[in-house]
Amino acid sequence: MILKRQAQATTRAAFTLMEMLVVVAILVVLAGAAVPIYLNYLATARIDRAKADVVTLEKAVEAYATSHNGNLPASLQVLTQIDPETGAKASLEAKHLVDPWGRPYVYDQQTPHPQTGRPRIYSQGPPSGGQQIANWYPGQ
Repeated sequence: MILKRQAQATTRAAFTLMEMLVVVAILVVLAGAAVPIYLNYLATARIDRAKADVVTLEKAVEAYATSHNGNLPASLQVLTQIDPETGAKASLEAKHLVDPWGRPYVYDQQTPHPQTGRPRIYSQGPPSGGQQIANWYPGQ
């Protein structure tokens, strides 16, 4: 009688195939719902990072202009180099000149803002076709 009880207790230690299939099905449904949410989060985070980068680049250009008698830098790469005139350390690293999609930020000092005179700094935006992410738009 004791042997019979031990045999019954040890035979129920594993899951059935049906229980495993139900668990796998639930996991697949949850993953199917989570992946689009995660991808949307990544896309939004990249856009937010590009907006913040544009503001940072604009501030660095303004700081450069302030320390160089109002002269704007010839390019954004100038902001990554040690200033030979003042010996001041670079205000940015080269990695800050690339947007979240791996393309360089565009610096257009030929089209300054009509009221502020700020140069235009922008990213082309997402490769899937989105709007430029800029510090200002013509006509603003």
